[in-house]
Amino acid sequence: MTAAIARPPRRRRREFAPLYLLLPAGVVLVALTAWPLAQLLIMSFQEFGRAQIFGAAPEFIGFQNYIDVLTDMEFWAVLARSVLFCLVCVAATMLLGVLIAVLMTKLGRGFRNLVSIGLILAWAMPALTASVVWGWMFDTQYGVVNFLLSAAGLDFEGHSWFIEPLSFFFVAAIVITWQAIPFVALTTYASLTQVPEDVLEAAALDGATGLQRFRHVVVPQVSGVLLVLLVLQIIWDMRVFAQIYALQTIGGIAAETNTIGVYIYKVSIGNGQLGAGGAISVILVLLMLALSAYYLRTILRTEPS
Repeated sequence: MTAAIARPPRRRRREFAPLYLLLPAGVVLVALTAWPLAQLLIMSFQEFGRAQIFGAAPEFIGFQNYIDVLTDMEFWAVLARSVLFCLVCVAATMLLGVLIAVLMTKLGRGFRNLVSIGLILAWAMPALTASVVWGWMFDTQYGVVNFLLSAAGLDFEGHSWFIEPLSFFFVAAIVITWQAIPFVALTTYASLTQVPEDVLEAAALDGATGLQRFRHVVVPQVSGVLLVLLVLQIIWDMRVFAQIYALQTIGGIAAETNTIGVYIYKVSIGNGQLGAGGAISVILVLLMLALSAYYLRTILRTEPS
């Protein structure tokens, strides 16, 4: 009788069951994310250069790395360039991805499966491989893009796409958008299939046009998914690295085409200033956390109590 009374209630054990199930994933997240972030934060307050790489003890210098970074005009130029490039890529990805998702709802099963396979293949291609392939397509002498434009009567024979920053980022935006569209399109298509048909039929009976049904019925139903996709695309495009770095090796002028991800790599690894690179990384993490906090606050406001 005493043992039965001392045993915790079954309901209480059930309340802690989700925590026990989440514990392994939590340990992995702490090991793979929290601990490296803590190390990065500590490094950002230290003088950590080439000497420290070869064994010298790092020196604590407080906020000096942050002061040096925030007073460096090159950092602000790279950040502004990255934000503008990110906005262009995100806008193109979301627009084309949603458009493809809507078109997939109008296709038959065979064509829809074919489009899905093509999207998955594009999404599965490694970023570096995709950048190299697109770089060949825009090659100055042997690229198929210059060949087709010249065949159409335009003066693009021997045209270099990577020597000018504007055309460089035009090609980079194509590469990044091309690989990001499949995730947006497939996710949006999955959410579109969950829109109740009876609601759409009721709107059609009330005289709503196709555009009005999409705007006033479909979009509110999938707005949560679109918001998630928007936040993820902003985060991913702000820290893009492989595509920009690969295209720079083909012919881009690094000083005029660096984005924040490439800039962090070159400051940390290229210049051996790991402390300054850590400070830039922490600033970028804080920007992404602020964006995520806004997203979480929006989700909590829209969820029913």
